[in-house]
This record gives sequence, structure tokens and C-alpha cells, in this order.
Amino acid sequence: MEQLLTRVPRRRTVLIASLLAIGMTATACSAPGEDRSSAPQSDTAVKTDLGTAPITLEMYAETGFPLAKALADEFSKQHSNVTFNIREDQFTVIVENAPRVMASDNSPDIIRLPTMVDLVKDDLLKNLDPYFTAYGWDKFPASQLVQLRVGENTRGTGSLYGMGLGYSVTGVFYNKKLASQIGMTQPPATVAEFEELLAKAKTGGVQPIMQFNKNTAGINFPHQALQNQFGDPTQVADWIFQKPGAAFDTPAALKATQTIQKWAQAGYFTKDANALDYAGMVGEFQKGNGLFMFNGDWESANLDKSMPGNVGFFLFPTESPGGKHVAMSAPNTFGVSAKAKNPDAAAYFLNWVHTNAKAREISVTVGGSSPGGPSDLPVAAAAPNTVLAETLKASQQLGAENGAVDFTANATGGIFAAAITPEMQKLIAGQQTPEGYVKAVQAEYQKELSR
Repeated sequence: MEQLLTRVPRRRTVLIASLLAIGMTATACSAPGEDRSSAPQSDTAVKTDLGTAPITLEMYAETGFPLAKALADEFSKQHSNVTFNIREDQFTVIVENAPRVMASDNSPDIIRLPTMVDLVKDDLLKNLDPYFTAYGWDKFPASQLVQLRVGENTRGTGSLYGMGLGYSVTGVFYNKKLASQIGMTQPPATVAEFEELLAKAKTGGVQPIMQFNKNTAGINFPHQALQNQFGDPTQVADWIFQKPGAAFDTPAALKATQTIQKWAQAGYFTKDANALDYAGMVGEFQKGNGLFMFNGDWESANLDKSMPGNVGFFLFPTESPGGKHVAMSAPNTFGVSAKAKNPDAAAYFLNWVHTNAKAREISVTVGGSSPGGPSDLPVAAAAPNTVLAETLKASQQLGAENGAVDFTANATGGIFAAAITPEMQKLIAGQQTPEGYVKAVQAEYQKELSR
């Protein structure tokens, strides 16, 4: 997202899209750039005992995500020999810095991953397979980890290179008072019904959508929501996972881009969307200055505090009545660099995040997301009549419909900063056509894959 993602005075995600994953590689040596995902594992044993010696875990995280620090603080309370040194940057900065930071002698133990395939190709990520076995992560639902696997230089298969700190779902938050004002009595069932509500809001003097588009393309949220509905979401996933022959410039992507252009021209986004950052978007929504906001469940706890009882949430509607929902949903992904000084402690922390009762509670109450982990472990209940309860219900619904798709922003290491964000900003400003947008994104994608 966004994120991925991105936030309020403490900015929550965007992109998403994807907070914490850790691991260790025990692979044989290979040449830089060679696909190591299927390389033979060494016999190096991994430690699952944290021990009592002092440890400092270096973490490189995305600005504004309180969940990472909340979990780190709780972990240190339970394990007094472990402290965290947390550095934070905006997602776009991490995208640019990650390869250099991970290749340095001061590489962090745990790092927010903007992408995975390129980092695996360049031998910068540790392979988590030894920990998968040691900790029994086979008890996790396989679908929970599929986005975090890399094999043959594509995602979705092969070895495990990351895990999630929270497993997020995205959709549409809405202001209940403004919804009542325009006659909205229930969430829209189709894209057409959603567009009718946008038109009613505009006619009634209500800002239809409050969406950021500065620094990182927040309007990519509604764009992908439309793209997911206008075509086969499997094609979107194949493109994100870099499968051979996958393309972005499809009829579905073009129709989504044409719709975004139409919404911009109709004034459904604010005039200053390209000057509005994530914190500004959330702040304006909290003030009641927008009916809808495309965002993720990581914002739920914050909105329940700032707008108690006045916020609802729904999965973006289907194109046809009765269709299956599709939504950007991904673990907030972190990994451990090949030069991590404390990979065993990082993996211990990762396992604790998924299995410790207090950690799982924090993932829900602070992160607003499903904690993941073994399906037989309980998930903390949200208070009734809260938006957090609605986002957790939506996450369960999406899982039942098998409609989770990763964020297009995660397709390559540079696609979001180099193409999606600037080209989306041009589109909103009337300086790019829908046809030009989809071709520009695909051109950058092919350029990056050919490196």
C-alpha cells in the first residue's frame, strides 16, 4: 500500500501493501544475480533459543506504523535482554535505500521489504526455510505465506523469504453522517451503485472521495480496486509476481484508468489531491471533509478513537451483482538481510509475533489487522459497533471468497516510485492519457525486469 504503504501524525500504511518479516538464509554461495531460491540449503543449524545474552535488534521500518514499535516494546518487556534500535523512513525512501542499506556493513536485522524478487536475485535476503522447519510454520495456512515465497525469480512459489506483521485488507471507509446525508443506507453492491453515490455526494455538496496522491500514489488504491473487478484478478497477481508474459496494459487496467480519469474530471477527488499526503488525507477525513476514503484496516484503531461510532467500512463492490469480492490484501512484509548480525533472534521475534497471545492482541488492537499464524489460535475480538470489528469481518469474508490480491505497487522494487506515482499524478492533473498511463507502467516494468 501503502503500503505500501504513508500516514497521520503517526502515519499508518500504505502500501500496501505490506510490515514485518524476518528470516535467515542458509544457502550455498552463488554468483550475484543468480536465482538462489532453488539453491541447495547448507547444513547450518539454526537456533530457536533466544538465550539471555544482551541483543540489540536493528529494525528499518516504515514511518508512521505504530504496530512495529508496539510489538518491539512488548517483546522487550517479555525478554529484557533484547532491545530494538528502530530507524524509520517513508516507503518511497525505503524503496530507494533498501538494496544499498542491505548491502552495507551496517545492514539491519529486520527491514521493511518494498519488494522481494530483486533482493533475492542480488543475494540480499536471507532464506527463511530453515526457520519454517524449526518453528513448524507449516501449521500456518499456506495461502498466508504464498506472497512471501520466491522461486525461479518469480513470487508465489519456492522458498520463504519473508513473513508478515499483521495481514491487512483494504477497502473503503465511509463517514456515516455524510452517508446518511446523501441517502446511503447500506454499502453499495456494485461498482455502478458506488458511482451513483459519488454523483449524489458531489451534487449534494459533499466531497465524494478524500484520497492522497502526493509523494506516493494513494489513488492507486481505487485504481487497483477497479482493475481487480474489471478483469481476471489472477492476471493482476501474475503481473505482480513477475510471471513470464504477464502484462499491465490490459483492457481491465485501461478501463480502470479511464474510470479514474472520469472521477478526477468529475471532481470526485479533491482539486489538491496531488498535493495531499497520507497524513493530510486522514486528517481531512477525520474532520468530516470526505464521504469515502480508500485505505486499509491498519487505520481502524485510529479512526475508532478519532471518530467513534461515525465510521463504516466495506470491501470495494463487485462489477456484477453477486460477484466475488477482490481486494488488495497482503502481509506487512519485512525480511532479514544477508548481513544481519542477529538472524536467529529476528526469527524468534517473528515466531513470537504470530504465536504469543499478547502479540496477537496487539496486532489486532494497534495494527487493526489479522495476526495471522496457525489457524487454530484465537484472534482477539474487537469491541462491537466499531470500524475495527467491521474490518476484521471484511478480512474473514475476503478469505472465505479467496479474493486477496497483492498490491501492484509491489511488482518490482522501483515500479511505484518510477512509474505508478508520477504517471498517476500526471493523469489526475490532465497531463497523461489512460492509454499513456498503462503503457508507461508496463514500459517501466519491462525495463526493470531486463536489468
